[in-house]
This record gives sequence, C-alpha cells and structure tokens, in this order.
Amino acid sequence: MTRDFRLLAIGQGLSWLGNAFQTVALAVAVITTAGGANGARDLGLVMATNILTLLAGTLFGGIWADRLQPQRVMVASDLIRFAATAGIAAMFATGGYHLTLLCALTVVSAGAGSFFSPAMSSLKPLLVPAEDRQNANATLSLLQSACGIAGPATAGITVAAFGAPTGFTINAISFLASLVAAAMIRVRAPRGPRTPMLGELSAGLREIRSRDWLLANLLGATTYHIANGVILVLVPIIAMERLGGSHAIGWIAAAEGLGGVIGSAIGMRYRPRRLLLAGLLALPLMSVWALSYVWPGTLATIMIGAVIGYAGLLFYDVAWDTSLQENVPHRFLGRVASWDYMASFLAMPVGNMMASPLADRFGVDPVLTACACVLFAAAMAMLAVPGSRRLTRTGRPAADPDAPDAAGSPADGLGKISDSSATASGSAAFQPDFPSADPTPAVALTSDPHRD
Repeated sequence: MTRDFRLLAIGQGLSWLGNAFQTVALAVAVITTAGGANGARDLGLVMATNILTLLAGTLFGGIWADRLQPQRVMVASDLIRFAATAGIAAMFATGGYHLTLLCALTVVSAGAGSFFSPAMSSLKPLLVPAEDRQNANATLSLLQSACGIAGPATAGITVAAFGAPTGFTINAISFLASLVAAAMIRVRAPRGPRTPMLGELSAGLREIRSRDWLLANLLGATTYHIANGVILVLVPIIAMERLGGSHAIGWIAAAEGLGGVIGSAIGMRYRPRRLLLAGLLALPLMSVWALSYVWPGTLATIMIGAVIGYAGLLFYDVAWDTSLQENVPHRFLGRVASWDYMASFLAMPVGNMMASPLADRFGVDPVLTACACVLFAAAMAMLAVPGSRRLTRTGRPAADPDAPDAAGSPADGLGKISDSSATASGSAAFQPDFPSADPTPAVALTSDPHRD
C-alpha cells in the first residue's frame, strides 16, 4: 500500500476508535446527569439532532468534496469536530450541563461530519493503483470492524474508571490525529471550474439515474435500511428479556464485529470478475442474522447468525465501494456518495421510529420475521436489475469522455495528464495545494495519482 493510503488508514483507525468513546461517553453523561426519564428524553433528542443535521448537510458535503481537494475538506471537518467535542468535554467536566448547548455543539460536529464522509469517498480511490482498490477498501473495512470490536470495550472501561469527560477528550484527540494524517496526504484530485450548486447537485443525481445498477442499489439500500432500523431497535430488547441481559448484548456485538472482520478479509482475497454480483449474493445472509433471534433464539445461534450475516454485509460493502470507484467518474464521486449516505441517514431513523408501534401491534417475533423477509427481498430486487448482474471489474479508473480538458473543453475520449507533469513517484499535477487555489482541470484519469 502507498504512503498516502497508510496515512488515511492510521488517521481513520484512530478516529473510529475515538467514535466508540464518544458513543459510550454521551450515553453515560446524559443519562447520569439528567437522570431517569429526563436522561432518556435528552439522549433521544441529541441523537435526533445528530441525524437531522447529517440529513441536512450530506448533499452539500458531496458538492464541496467534488469542488475542493478532498483532504482539505477532511482537515476542516476534523478541526471543527475537534473544537465541538472539546466543548462537550469541557461542559460535562465543569458540571454545567445544558441541553441546548449540547444540541448546538452536536449540530456543529454532525454538520462537519456530513462533509467528511463524501470527501473521504472521493479521496480513497486516488490513494492506490486502480487494481488495488478492492484490497484497499477491504483493508479499511477490516480496520473499521476491528475498531468496532475493540473500541466499545475499551471505551466502557475507560469511561467507568475516569468519567465521561475523559471519553469525550479521547474522541477530540482522535479528530486531531485524523486531521494531521489527512493534512500529510500528498495526492491531488483533478478539479474543474465550478458551476451553480444546484446544477452540480443535479449532475450527481443524473449520474445515478443513468446507471440502472446504481439507482437500483440505492433504492434497494433505502428499503434495506428501513427494515434494519426496525431490527436494531428490537434486538437489544430480546437480548435483555430473553438472553440474560447486558452481557448478551456485548457477546452479540463482538460476534457482529468478528463477522465484519471475516467479510472484509474475504474481500481482500476473493476477486471475482463480477464483484457487485458476488456482493449482492452475500447480502441476503443478513436475513439469517435477523431470523436467528426468532428461531432457534439461543445466544449461541444468534452469535453464529451475527457472524454469518455481518460477513455477508461487509463483503457487500467492499464490492459496492469498489464498483462505485471503478464505474463512476471521479469528478462526480463525492456527490454520488453523498446520495448514498443520504439514503442511509434518512431510512434508518424511519425504521427506528416504526419499531415500537409495529412490535406493540404485531409482536416482536412476527416483526423480526417480516423484516428479515424485507432484507432478503431488497437484495433480490437489486439482483433483478440486469446491470447489477452484468457489471464487471475493470481494474481501471472510470471513463469520463465528457470531462473538460486543460483548456476547459470536453476531452477527446479519456483526458490525459501531460507527460511533462509526470514524475517517478506519481504526477506532479497531484501535489499538495494547501492553502492555494485549485486550478487543476477536471480531466479523467488514465493513470493512478498515487505515491509510493
């Protein structure tokens, strides 16, 4: 892997660990400070504020990820999130809990985060040669899964021993680590002249609508996430009422993380020609996880179902990320990714809100069974689209015949980086540009702007 990719992996690994500290510290701090029903109400309000802010900002984040150098957006986002999280730590450390202030700082942090994710999606394919992108995506997925196992356990012990402000402080420091890593990345993305923001947003949507496999997967994922949102509310209830309490939740979470590690590891090794098809065939395994809560319903079988299901899910994620990177022109990638994130942010809360009324009306087991069927049907609907079955790996950057060349006119076929700008370690066109302007034309890549 290249130096730039290693920097991204290190920064994100530390940031993903920090996120676990934030999750634990927030729950502990709000519930213990506000107390009882007020704590649950306040925590729900803060979480809703976070989701609504992500919904409001993600599409704009995609636009700016395609306008600026993506690492510039990531640095700014991390700096803002560091300040907001440090503010939350200071508030709880001084005993001055104010719900309004907490929600305001959450808006600031989540707003910055809504710009970070599309920017990272735009940056990732630039860091390694095209033929190594699947391996790079799988490596990041494996790292995130491993952090999902180690992070909550470490955070729980730390917060229990030193208090919630320490957890917030650790997360703030992790944003600084991510910021430094992003600032050191030297690769440079090609960028062209800006157009009105609504026009750029529409252009991203046109890219989605012009590819049947892309549109089908986004619509299918939206349905999938609604059902998964219902499941994620109900399964902790089953763990508490039927499986022995909080220790069961911990064991199940560990099994889910292990499944993610396995799925990511498979993604590193298994390189089928029709990668998206293979990922979609693995995705229905999540139905096994959901049904295991209904039958047989024992902790051991649920853990096995979790390993199987999350292995399928994380392998699909690797296949999906790689398919986007190989088939969507890079100058649209941030905007396309933002629509993908938007679907998730919108669908999951809808499912969360539906869970309790559905369970009260029909019972937990019938609802879980129905949701498992929806997960399966959503995957089959994506598979039914011809483009999803026929899409093949290319090992090359996506063709972009309409990209403007250096003179600002459409390129003849794939745009080319001039020979005079090439160097032994990559293209001189891809140099760090902080804090200068971004004059690079939006040419399509015919070589990989990575550095060893």
